[in-house]
Amino acid sequence: MVPPAPEGDVALPRGSYLFTSESVAEGHPDKVCDRISDAIVDLYLTAEPQARVAVETLCTTNRVVIAGEVRGPRSVTAARIEETARAAIRSIGYEQAGFHWREARVEVLVHEQSSDIAQGVDASGNKDEGAGDQGIMFGYACRETPVLMPAPLHYAHAILRSLAEARHSGAEPGLGPDAKSQVTLTYRDGKPVGAASVVVSTQHVESLSQEDVRAIVRPHVINVLPQGWMCDEAHFYVNPTGRFVIGGPDGDCGLTGRKIIVDTYGGAAPHGGGAFSGKDPTKVDRSAAYVARYLAKNVVAADLADRCTIQLAYAIGVSEPLALYIETHGTGRVDEDRLAKLLRELVDLRPRGIRTALGLNRPIYARTAAYGHFGREPEPDGGFSWERLDLVEALRSAAG
Repeated sequence: MVPPAPEGDVALPRGSYLFTSESVAEGHPDKVCDRISDAIVDLYLTAEPQARVAVETLCTTNRVVIAGEVRGPRSVTAARIEETARAAIRSIGYEQAGFHWREARVEVLVHEQSSDIAQGVDASGNKDEGAGDQGIMFGYACRETPVLMPAPLHYAHAILRSLAEARHSGAEPGLGPDAKSQVTLTYRDGKPVGAASVVVSTQHVESLSQEDVRAIVRPHVINVLPQGWMCDEAHFYVNPTGRFVIGGPDGDCGLTGRKIIVDTYGGAAPHGGGAFSGKDPTKVDRSAAYVARYLAKNVVAADLADRCTIQLAYAIGVSEPLALYIETHGTGRVDEDRLAKLLRELVDLRPRGIRTALGLNRPIYARTAAYGHFGREPEPDGGFSWERLDLVEALRSAAG
């Protein structure tokens, strides 16, 4: 259904619609928590690639609380966890009176993983390693952008990444770490054609006015969007409240795992409900969502569909997925049941198989905590391995 036009706007023609996605920067309170939790995952995996980690972080005014369950080497002490948290906060750029990497009180409440969970997940005798929890996970890909991601989310991430790079480089010293963006695109015949509105809220120093911040933000938005896509000035909103000096955990409490739609597809595809950050790759909330994206992206890149949604389902302690569902939204060039069979033949979807295929038992997770887990470039050390396109030729060949 085409949404009603806001008052004073012209209604879109039939067959057109608006779609909106948001992003939040690395300094958003929830993203600070995601970054700390994932840095702790990396700390454990560096010390022991088979470590088990499920860690949550809470941040508020000069206070960080880290809690969770782990199974790893004794060399990872509470003091090292605290040191890791402070380093993560510092790398984001928090040296403010209300939240400072050195001054914040850090409380570590981490204990051993439940033996009941461990016995279900561990491989033993003839039993293969089981999934770390029950749940459903989704992967998605589409042709809206070169990285096969939904366009509104892709550009919302890119705006904030551009602002963060300018802040870290010193080009824009008046900006603070906390920021949010929201991009609404106009679609015609199912394809994005331009921005209907753009919203950016960014923390700033006291001396900058709303118009000063608007002037700083505007070129970043224009440079990120495709040429000719920028909305008109009336629908370009920067710091709509007029002031954003107090930000980050000093302005709003943060918690790990509260930005799962930002982390995935911006609402353009389903989400199973499980967060990623703070979890080692035996947790299928994370690893199965990664492999589902990997499969969906390769299906689209192989030209077997223009859009692809994949759902996986698991039971705790059970190695084989309970179900694999594929939907190509009427764009498929191969029967979906046949495609599901091909994907099962090409990739082992048991937890151990996923981790092996994607090389997930590595310290590659802190970098995923901001600007999306998907639509990124695969990195030489194995980071973002689920974005590889190494199944394309095999899929084309098998599909005939």
